[in-house]
Amino acid sequence: MAVDVPHGERTLILAPRGRDAVVAKGILRDARIHSEICLDLAELVQAIGRGADLAILTEEATRGSDVRGVMEWVAAQPPWSDFPFILLTEHGGGLERNPAAARLTETLGNVTFIERPFHPTTLVSVVQTNLRGRQRQYECRRLNEELEFHVHERTAELAAANRQLLAQIEERERVESTLRQMQRLEAVGQLTSGVAHDFNNLLTVVLGNIGFLEKGLSSAGVDGRLAQRLGYMRAAAERGAKLTDQLLSFSRRQRLEPKLLDLNETVASMHDLLQSTMGGSIRIETKLHRGLWPAMVDPTQLELAMLNLAINARDAMQVGGRLAVHTENVTLGPALYPEDPPAGDYVAICVADTGTGMTEEVRAKVFEPFFTTKEIGKGSGLGLSQVLGFAKQSGGGVRIESRVGEGTSIHIYLPRTKAKAEERSPSAPAIAAHKDAPDARILLVDDDHAVREVTSTTLRDLGYSVVEAGSGGAALDILAREPTIDLLIIDFAMPGMSGAEVARQARAKRPTLPILFITGFADRAALAGVSETHIVGKPFVNDELVTKLRSILVEEVSDKVVRLRR
Repeated sequence: MAVDVPHGERTLILAPRGRDAVVAKGILRDARIHSEICLDLAELVQAIGRGADLAILTEEATRGSDVRGVMEWVAAQPPWSDFPFILLTEHGGGLERNPAAARLTETLGNVTFIERPFHPTTLVSVVQTNLRGRQRQYECRRLNEELEFHVHERTAELAAANRQLLAQIEERERVESTLRQMQRLEAVGQLTSGVAHDFNNLLTVVLGNIGFLEKGLSSAGVDGRLAQRLGYMRAAAERGAKLTDQLLSFSRRQRLEPKLLDLNETVASMHDLLQSTMGGSIRIETKLHRGLWPAMVDPTQLELAMLNLAINARDAMQVGGRLAVHTENVTLGPALYPEDPPAGDYVAICVADTGTGMTEEVRAKVFEPFFTTKEIGKGSGLGLSQVLGFAKQSGGGVRIESRVGEGTSIHIYLPRTKAKAEERSPSAPAIAAHKDAPDARILLVDDDHAVREVTSTTLRDLGYSVVEAGSGGAALDILAREPTIDLLIIDFAMPGMSGAEVARQARAKRPTLPILFITGFADRAALAGVSETHIVGKPFVNDELVTKLRSILVEEVSDKVVRLRR
């Protein structure tokens, strides 16, 4: 019957006289200790080499035998090993009376003597003691190997740290160049806004005419390769529009589309997305403030900012932890840091983690573009910079509270608004009623002839009557002569008289005339007093022009006044 022998329980017996070996084996078997009998010293040495943990031999087994093989094996043991031997001597054959036994001590090293006759319990006790000692040797070997591994690993880390230090020294030499690049970022953003306006005008013409061609081919029953090529053209033009938005976003001059939001609803709606982003090992807690003030903010950019903060928190916590998201109303005093919002009333969203936290040195740099504490390839260093850009562009700011080893809390402050939710849009039935029978007379003002032609054709296709003007002065002259104009559509950026100035003078003449701005990119501060429902971006996408046009035309007269900052 086969016996499973656990590691550290293999004992060898060398007792060539009579039945000593069999008796010893029987005693150990009764104690559930596995043992094997060897016939001579040579076989004993071979068995030890194959992996034994203890050897029991009688004194007479060494008399007249060549013990050099045992001596060589003992001397060749690794530093962690001190193989145990138990020597069974004759009665009265202890070390003090037996010089041969003393010599065996020098030969074998770790020797325990037992005089015969002995009680079986004595043998079992001594064997178990030596086996435990052997197990501790194995444990020391494991710990030693583990220590050597950690030493090797730490040495590699130090070498890597040294390489990183050298790289950081080189990086510091490029700091001046990087700072100049950051200073140019603002200038690049200003240049981008002008380029974006012209580029979006071109895309308006391209996409508008593609739409007309698609309708014409469809009505003529032509499809196939021509329609496919128009699809390619539309896709390329739309990619161009997305590229413009990306450039504006990078330079913190993206076109925000603020809406009246209940931030509690925004946080609640993002719970599932945040949980899937964080993973199952991180617990998410939300605490929503009752009576939260409304805020006018771009919902998409807000969600992206929260997702950015959640990803940073996840990386800081690594495995496990807690992410807390809560909202509150706050009134802040004067700003203490450049990223702080101005004094005033704000609605705040706080994203807090239980991660590693930040040192003061890191805290001072977190909003710098391209600064990151993450490994190469795991972070661009633009996340918090974009969050700050969004908050500042929305009229608020950001604050950070962090302690090393305790976690980080990041607060996004968004200005409180006095607007009420029911003022956001007209009722659906009113829009639907107008949708079927448009009869408004529209004055379209745009200095770009091609854009004006595309826009006017689109409006006429919808059933509206359109009067065109190529400048602000011509538009004001038409308004003075034609009292039947129901709506004014103005390109915001025009040479000579801007769309804002045209709107002011038109308002002075006709205070209740509704106005809709179309713009490739405009200074949002100049349009700060205009509802987002009165602004349409170029190129026109997703029927935004049609939707906002119908919305404006069914508003009450008291809502038609366009308020512009001087």
